[in-house]
Amino acid sequence: QVQLVESGGGLVQAGGSLRLSCAASGRTFSNYDMGWFRQAPGKEREFVVAISRSGASTVYADSMKGRFTISRDNAKNTVYLQMNSLKPEDTAVYYCAADTGPFFLTPSMTPSIYDYWGQGTQVTVSS
Repeated sequence: QVQLVESGGGLVQAGGSLRLSCAASGRTFSNYDMGWFRQAPGKEREFVVAISRSGASTVYADSMKGRFTISRDNAKNTVYLQMNSLKPEDTAVYYCAADTGPFFLTPSMTPSIYDYWGQGTQVTVSS
């Protein structure tokens, strides 16, 4: 079992920044990939970014490249999402997720691959 708890969401003006955190517990953190997804009202859950278990490999959705940065601290069992130059269309509930499955060179972009999810944190970007 893996428990995930997100924090750091809030209200920010367009162009601003937020840093989300996701604290993990229950299993050895360095043994699984981590991803961030988001879901806006009336829309499907959308991939944002993922990082491999060692942190050596990352995958970004095209619309987040250059604005969002994922990182992880395996000593603190925490993954971070630094979001800069935020836009109103970034407004959503952001979820972190853990993929405890077999190792691959790059982390997955597919929500169904992830087997543990946090409760989500709301990010609202005002125009």
